Amino acid sequence: MDTLITVAQVILSLSILVTLHECGHFFPARWFKTKVDKFYLFFDPWFSLWSTKRGDTEYGIGWLPLGGYVKIAGMIDESMDKEQMKGPVQPWEFRAKPAWQRLVIMLGGVTVNFILGFFILAMLFWYYGTEYIPSDQITEGIYVDSIGYEMGLRDGDRILKIGDTDFEKFKPSSLIKEVVINEANSIALIRNGKPTTVEIDPKYVGLLSGQTGKDNFVFDARIPMPVIEQLVEGSTGEKLGLKEGDQIIAVNNNPIVYRHEFNELFNASKGADVQLNVIRNQSDSITLSGTLPSPKEYVRGIGWSAGNITPAIEKYGFLESFPLGYKSGISFLGDQIKAFKLMGQGKINPNESLGSVISIGKMFGTTWDWQRFWRMTAILSLILAVMNLLPIPALDGGHAVFLLWEWITGIKPSDKVMEYTTTAGFFILIALMIYVLGLDFMRHVF
Repeated sequence: MDTLITVAQVILSLSILVTLHECGHFFPARWFKTKVDKFYLFFDPWFSLWSTKRGDTEYGIGWLPLGGYVKIAGMIDESMDKEQMKGPVQPWEFRAKPAWQRLVIMLGGVTVNFILGFFILAMLFWYYGTEYIPSDQITEGIYVDSIGYEMGLRDGDRILKIGDTDFEKFKPSSLIKEVVINEANSIALIRNGKPTTVEIDPKYVGLLSGQTGKDNFVFDARIPMPVIEQLVEGSTGEKLGLKEGDQIIAVNNNPIVYRHEFNELFNASKGADVQLNVIRNQSDSITLSGTLPSPKEYVRGIGWSAGNITPAIEKYGFLESFPLGYKSGISFLGDQIKAFKLMGQGKINPNESLGSVISIGKMFGTTWDWQRFWRMTAILSLILAVMNLLPIPALDGGHAVFLLWEWITGIKPSDKVMEYTTTAGFFILIALMIYVLGLDFMRHVF
């Protein structure tokens, strides 16, 4: 079921993005009275799942969910339909239109994707606002994993700044952004009541950006062990005899003070017997025992009280959200460009950082969260726009380069040049897709 939820989210998101992207080509073509032979969601080699004819255009859904396309008459594209190019030029064909009109048609898809990405982000700001935990509420400081310890952080540290950026909002993922993207080389913090600075070795740029780094959280909030606020009916917690209001103070006779200590000890007991020491009714000390399910069946079902931590939500007006959505999208794109620059410099390993639809699916998660779904859709829309702008023949950006050349010089590339370059670009794209799929199979399957 978890896998089905992930797959459903990916397919729905890509369906929205591909359909609107192709609309960005379809409607400008119609405005300029250019014939569109096909409009397809997903590819349809040999057969389609559904199709219908409306006017001059065949609309359909293919069986291969790797994108979609509009087949515009008189244009050399990934369909490689050479027969249509042998006849005389017709006024309703793509090749008969002025260069500027063809450029508008070609760039319509990426324009829609840019607008869609910024719009979704704006609507997320408007509807959900921004939820965060003020750093001054994390009074017990942080706890660290092996990478965090190796970097020089210690349990109990209170972070003040990462590089030149103030750490006012407690967001552990901001460390990765500042170190990897902005190349921060120091962390200012309070340790044992005294200000100190931890210098960051440049090697962590590659480590935190790779697949190995993704398995580590580096640091998180150290929260005193809270009481149980809610128990899911039939959950592991309820079967062990826990009740709302209980406070767990030891697991298998190992005393616990902080919630992460409980998580580590409890997770280590998956599929085995476990003993819990509990304070009930704020004074009674009791012992509970039972057997935990195996890791694959493991569902704890415990909801903790927030204690003294109160998340803050910053709300925005409808019009106020649009510049925030644009700024957020531009910031994301800037980070991606910086990441590619660092790959070119050898500071980030592409084999550790690139991923296919498998990696995308993992980012959607196994539960249906609409806020996360729309944020992922916005991010993918912006990525799709940028990737399509790359000057690779067979992509919109490749076609745009030829059209700009024609518009500026007045020299139109021959059909043979377009045919050969489009074929080469198509094979380049196939090779890239196989490459990133291979990387994901090696990471997640073997």
